[in-house]
Amino acid sequence: MITGDHGEAAAALARVDALHTGLTQIVLEGGNLDGIAAEVARVLGVGVLFSSTDGRERAAALMPEQREVLRTHGLMDPTGRLRTERIGQTAPVGGGEARGLRVAAGGVDLARLVCLRADGPISSDDVHALERAAAVAALLITREEAVTAVENKYQGDFLRDLLLRRTADEEYVAEHADTFGWDLRRPVVVVAAEIDPPGADEPAATRSQRRQWQERFSAAWRQVARGIDPAAPCVDFTSEVVTLLPLADGADEDPVAGHGVVRRAVTAVTGDKGGGRRPFSVGVSRVAHSLEELPEAYAQARRAVEVGRRVSGGGSTTFFDQLGLHRLIALVPDTAELRAFTRDVLGPLAETTAEAADLRETLQVLLDTNFNVAEAARLQFFHYNTMRYRVSKLERLLGPLSSDPHLRLDVAVALRVLEIAG
Repeated sequence: MITGDHGEAAAALARVDALHTGLTQIVLEGGNLDGIAAEVARVLGVGVLFSSTDGRERAAALMPEQREVLRTHGLMDPTGRLRTERIGQTAPVGGGEARGLRVAAGGVDLARLVCLRADGPISSDDVHALERAAAVAALLITREEAVTAVENKYQGDFLRDLLLRRTADEEYVAEHADTFGWDLRRPVVVVAAEIDPPGADEPAATRSQRRQWQERFSAAWRQVARGIDPAAPCVDFTSEVVTLLPLADGADEDPVAGHGVVRRAVTAVTGDKGGGRRPFSVGVSRVAHSLEELPEAYAQARRAVEVGRRVSGGGSTTFFDQLGLHRLIALVPDTAELRAFTRDVLGPLAETTAEAADLRETLQVLLDTNFNVAEAARLQFFHYNTMRYRVSKLERLLGPLSSDPHLRLDVAVALRVLEIAG
């Protein structure tokens, strides 16, 4: 007769074996991470969540009160991202414990498995069972990623051909879009998103790191796009992620109709920037009402992300219909000619000194107020006479700005050029 500790050990071993058998059966029958999470939660009596390495939920078996425990203890941010960087191997949650495990294969992190028991510790036997679950999940994720990689390659090639006008047959396009579950028969905005280069104070990224960043980035956009609309195309073009976001019914005539859905998507992908997420820039096209307009819309999105990064730096979201004069400036390929233009028009104000920057700021305010000296003085918190002195100084350097509208136009353009060309 088995009693005491021996009986508990035997029961724990039987539970682990039964769990492993059940999980293996789930995988063999074509199950998914939701099935694995549910089985682990049932057998161990815990809450279970699978997330990406940066904490984006992939599958879960969590009661609402268990999610609230994670939020209360700062382990889940307001957007629902699991703060994997705070959990590590274990984290106390009141009278219980949350434990995190790597889901890995071949030395590559694939996901995170987090287990929550709110009313007590997680035993070593439970950890052993969770390690089995993580190993089975790694097999399933590896299989899914192999299939997804092929699908993404095929979908990416198809959408790239469409956006570069390599596909003219609308019937062919519609047929293939339907096989992907995409709806291209509605107004959309094209969104191009690119990871920003590492900063000057960061070490240079290896090719493997860049690939991991891009894979995580594209997976985040696909997940967010599916949440907005399952029929919205979202593909990885290696250096950028392109998404076609639909508009609300009847909103296609509104020039800012796509702004809300884009900002919602960008906010969801950004999260609280934790978990190793990289900053990124986004360019957004005007509304494309048909297949014929998609290539032009893609070009607009590409132009917007390029100009936006030049003007506003990294982490910007730029809408093509708000670029204004920057659109034309960005079309000039010769940056040396642009810089020469700014020097010719702005003279000493084109220099990189603090005094030149200060005078350019005053000049921009004067242009914005149509050379209303009193209003410009108020906006810059200057005395009226101080602003009059500054106007005189600017006119000595640049010419009769207050009376020559053509000169003001040249100066206004030169200031915009300086924003882009530097």
